Amino acid sequence: MPPRDPGSAPRPDPADKPAHARARARPRVLIADDQRDVLTALRLLLKGEGYEVVTATSPAGVLAAARDGEHEAALIDLNYSRDTTSGDEGLDLLTQLRGLDATLPVMVMTAWSSVAGAVEAMRRGARDYIAKPWDNERLLAQLQTQVELCQALRRSRRLEQHNRLLSRRNAPTMIASARAMQPVLELITRVGPSTASVLITGEHGTGKEVVAHHLHAASERAEQPLVTVNAGGLPDGVFESELFGHVKGAFTDARSVRVGCFELADGGTLFLDEIANMPPGQQAKLLRVLQTGEFRPVGSSRVRRADVRVIAATNADLQAAVARGEFREDLLYRLNTVELHLPPLRERAADIAPLTDHFLARLLRRYGKTRAIHGLTPAARAALERHPWPGNVRELEHVLERAVLMCQGAMIEPGALGLRSARAGAGDPRTNKHALEDMTLEAVERHLIQRALRRCEGNVSQAAERLGLSRSALYRRLQRHGLSGAQ
Repeated sequence: MPPRDPGSAPRPDPADKPAHARARARPRVLIADDQRDVLTALRLLLKGEGYEVVTATSPAGVLAAARDGEHEAALIDLNYSRDTTSGDEGLDLLTQLRGLDATLPVMVMTAWSSVAGAVEAMRRGARDYIAKPWDNERLLAQLQTQVELCQALRRSRRLEQHNRLLSRRNAPTMIASARAMQPVLELITRVGPSTASVLITGEHGTGKEVVAHHLHAASERAEQPLVTVNAGGLPDGVFESELFGHVKGAFTDARSVRVGCFELADGGTLFLDEIANMPPGQQAKLLRVLQTGEFRPVGSSRVRRADVRVIAATNADLQAAVARGEFREDLLYRLNTVELHLPPLRERAADIAPLTDHFLARLLRRYGKTRAIHGLTPAARAALERHPWPGNVRELEHVLERAVLMCQGAMIEPGALGLRSARAGAGDPRTNKHALEDMTLEAVERHLIQRALRRCEGNVSQAAERLGLSRSALYRRLQRHGLSGAQ
């Protein structure tokens, strides 16, 4: 059914539109009606106004299109071929659309307009009600209002997601007075303002995520989100959903639309930690996105684009992993436009004292002990200077946290630090090698597995490599000893 007055609203010149309207991407509108001439008239009207139009002729087609991609508005008929007067079919469709995406504004239209039908449609969540034949100018004004409200709501929700993600970590402070850290600072200064991919290497606990924050802060993307994902810890079943998102109903547990990390980081930075632990299949999927900038949420046929700067991190030797066939060489080249290596704490001894003061001040505030504890004794500071710090900066922070909790006086003594060199622990195999002689073979194996898992922070693949076992062999031993991956 054609509009009442096709010429009632002269099509404006695109140059007359506000700059923000010209700059934004074309809004996607879903239109549903069982009459082809109605769909044709609406498609021509909306395309002329800069909308991307998706059409459907049945409720099933509408739901399929809604699951396939995100829309900024839906304009649906209340009556279809099966039921031409009551509007019940359209009202049921409205309810289902609202269940799929609560942010989608749905406008209903019908030639059988009534107050009761309008009230029921609004009660079920319709944003507006349009009677056929429609007025072009009024329809366009109503649609524009709903599209702008939808875009504002979705921006707000995504911003809330960004803020929740970033609020879980305090803005990190970088302490780097040691000479070994000066090349790191220079690289951050030179590379930070660019969009180049950066690969951060270094042992566990050296502060790779802190460096990623500083690279992001030094760039023009600093006001945009920095999204962190443990790339090596994602099982195959959730990898695509975590990185690329999914639509509602894409799989059994997909009860709502999920925004993936690439979309969350659009315009900003994506930090991929533990990149060396990604299985080959996941590496191929990541490579395709890095090459094209395009991705597709799980369950959707709609391709999306994201402008993302990628910073990756690993404690592994990726060149050696490439030589062993465990890491794709083409992916490595995409990631290491610039490689930044973080030295271990034992090579930056000059930073131990300022790092200690920084962590101690923060921990005393966290645990409300700023008045109870005044600092460390000289002997405790000397013990910190002597310790080899195999766990690097992260280990130092954990040692000081334990000391704050265990300290019983006004000053932290060496015993409160719990360092291996400061413990007696004669019967503890972690501190006394001779104690291993009194253990059974079963106990020794269990101890070595636990120690490897602790050193690898629960990463089974790295622990297996350290122990000289295959991943599956280590899993069998974990099951036999009643252990989990996190030790």
